[in-house]
Amino acid sequence: MEYIHSYALHFNLYPYIKFNTKVININYLVQEGQDMLSWSHWGGTDQAFGYPKGKWEIATVAGQEHQVHEVEFVILCIGRFSGVPNIPDFPPNKGPDAFLNGKVIHSMDYSAMDDSEAAKFVRGKRVVVVGLQKSALDIADECAIANEMLIGMYLIIFHTVYILVTYTLIVFLNSCSINLATLLSPLRWAASKFVESYIKSKFPLKKYNMVPEHSFLQEISSCSISTAPEKFYDKVEEGSIIFKQSRGFSFYKDGLVFDDDVRKPLETDVVILATGYKGDEKLKNIFKSPTFQNYIMGSSKSTVALYRECIHPRIPQLAVIGYSESVANLYTSEMMCRWLAHLLVDGFKLPSIKRMEKNVLEWEKFFKRYSGQYYRHSCIGVLHIWYNDQLCKDMGCNPRRKKGFYAEMF
Repeated sequence: MEYIHSYALHFNLYPYIKFNTKVININYLVQEGQDMLSWSHWGGTDQAFGYPKGKWEIATVAGQEHQVHEVEFVILCIGRFSGVPNIPDFPPNKGPDAFLNGKVIHSMDYSAMDDSEAAKFVRGKRVVVVGLQKSALDIADECAIANEMLIGMYLIIFHTVYILVTYTLIVFLNSCSINLATLLSPLRWAASKFVESYIKSKFPLKKYNMVPEHSFLQEISSCSISTAPEKFYDKVEEGSIIFKQSRGFSFYKDGLVFDDDVRKPLETDVVILATGYKGDEKLKNIFKSPTFQNYIMGSSKSTVALYRECIHPRIPQLAVIGYSESVANLYTSEMMCRWLAHLLVDGFKLPSIKRMEKNVLEWEKFFKRYSGQYYRHSCIGVLHIWYNDQLCKDMGCNPRRKKGFYAEMF
């Protein structure tokens, strides 16, 4: 927070920030006589500000005060891991409402508590955390600490992933394998297997039947790597965190019933659903227009159609920053910002709408090839070097920072 505060002061950003203000929706108003469907280029001009053929209305609320602001360009930086929680579907009368003697919350609600409030909420209680990504592991670790390791808490897992305590070396090794893939794809496979062997030797996944069936390459390609807090496995060893795998579960008045073991219900006091968010719905709901909602969502069999993961070819004068994932989100978002800044000062021209849509479909094929069923994550983890090169070329920068072909491989 101190860094963010100093950054805002240094660049004099505070006069332009409206605190305690919620954006209800945004709506694009095209100029009279303009037919957006007939445009061959983005915004009708291929420029961000040159000759805008419409404007955006931003509807906001602050307390009881409603306002509508008119702007020429909108940048959405709303993220995908907040706002709209992903709650699993349950059979009738077997959802959270059936848990009469306990409490169910989403990790979003837990994260909204301060440290002392969260510790008080779980202290002395039997806790179940559902999930296996970063939030689930952090919450499980905090619950174990709050209960001073005296009460074993359960971590409910639907599928296994590679749980790491640090993955700097692993990401480096896998990045090398991605680069080497341009020479020979078996080298990528071999490097991925080497990383898997390292993980299995470093962490006790096999002991707890937590070795994934899929490859590490597939996991990093879908941005599904899970990182745990330090000494997480120590808590697993001493029994304060207990893994429980299941195909699914439902609620009854005292706790949980598992689909594959209905005769052994689990009594508990608190269930925390660390089951992620519906980032695509959050992005969709910000638009007032049903047409733009359909544009941004696409179909269930497609990715969110963003050219350079930033611009929708059919939604003018708007950019999205930080929706796509990578192994280095801060770096990727900064490169997006630099690319967008060049576009806003007319540093380069966008191709036609049809060419952008064709490019989006090509990248969608890459996502489906490398990310499998998780292609809607829009993860560029295995493609981030090629993605970075594309942004650099658009901006007129040389993407090669080292001298020599082999030096670029590492």
